[in-house]
Amino acid sequence: MQRWLKFAQYLPEFGVEPIIYTPENPSYPQIDKSLLNEIPPGLKIVKTKIWEPYQIAEKLNPKSREYKAGHFEKSQNQSFLTKLSVFIRGNFFIPDARKFWIKPSVKFLKKYLAENQIQTIITTGPPHSLHLIGLKLKSENPDLKWLADFRDPWTQISYHSELKLTKNAQKKHKKLEKEVLENADSVIAASFTDAGNYKKSGAEKVEIITNGFEESDFLLQGVACGTQSGKFKITYSGGLEIARNPENLWRALNKLKTEHPEFAKDLELEFVGNLSREVQNNLASFNLIDNLNNTGYLSHKETINKIMNSDLLLLTNFPDEKSKGIIPGKLFEYLATGNPVLAIGPGGGDVEKILEKTNAGKYFTHTDIEALKEFVFGLYSKWKTGGIQSRPSSVIFDFTRKSLAKQLAEII
Repeated sequence: MQRWLKFAQYLPEFGVEPIIYTPENPSYPQIDKSLLNEIPPGLKIVKTKIWEPYQIAEKLNPKSREYKAGHFEKSQNQSFLTKLSVFIRGNFFIPDARKFWIKPSVKFLKKYLAENQIQTIITTGPPHSLHLIGLKLKSENPDLKWLADFRDPWTQISYHSELKLTKNAQKKHKKLEKEVLENADSVIAASFTDAGNYKKSGAEKVEIITNGFEESDFLLQGVACGTQSGKFKITYSGGLEIARNPENLWRALNKLKTEHPEFAKDLELEFVGNLSREVQNNLASFNLIDNLNNTGYLSHKETINKIMNSDLLLLTNFPDEKSKGIIPGKLFEYLATGNPVLAIGPGGGDVEKILEKTNAGKYFTHTDIEALKEFVFGLYSKWKTGGIQSRPSSVIFDFTRKSLAKQLAEII
């Protein structure tokens, strides 16, 4: 939710005073308390309590915490309890397990909006149950201006197909999504592909506001970053589950280790975030465990330091076509470092377009092996002779949080 933390920080500069409505006792997959220090002084925050079945599910099946972030094991590896949990999540809690916040929120907000003469609301999802709060408020007050911000798609997101949905449940998801898209005054998409899909699904007015980066977090004066550790460091920021595992990259690195003993000694694979056990096992199968440095989850500030002090930044997406519109927020922070980016995903993805626009790295599909091997070894060879230059493109200033907040203010 850094997207909205930063919007709240910069919107007042453009004449918009935000009021945040949020749960008082939510259940989140990860919490970064350091971000509390970035809440703007004087920001008005309104809270009400929420009941979530996750609070019970996590006691019965600890892996339920991962489902909130869309992380699912491969179906063949799921235990009976996991399969049951996923089935219940997908078919009984539509659109998601926060659905029990809808009715009490509508009741509270209907009164709050009237008392405070608020004329515009913005809902952001996932969880998409928040969009249903907006839908209900709009239906009861047609003059209310409602903007629906989709940080990620609803039925078009890759893991939607992992929810073990019945035909009736899938039909209900589609129906609710269509109602939101058709009734919101503006739909905000986080990617170019998503914007096109929302229009096809019935949205009349669609705006594109991507994710971005906080300018003050980075050195944007052309100062070289890169590692001083004596290792050729490939860094991945964020959680990585098996569905986005870039197996052919591991295969390419394994070949490079076999062919170049010096590369084998110099290589470090740094993962900053939760690395699934399945991915670790896959790394082991390609003889890469000795090169692995898994830091686990770090604060945002610590993560920024890690990606700035790296030689190559890894970004990987789901391999299927539905993922073409996913632009992970980490991409923009990667761009701000000026360090080269290696991205893997479906052909023609939006990430590829941004990398081409910024000339910040190289994009590959999950089927590439030799091309990956050639790219990595080319950078390694430059690194070996001190030739990697870290210099961000001027184009990235279009993606600063402040610039994006200005776009939002104009839409409001």
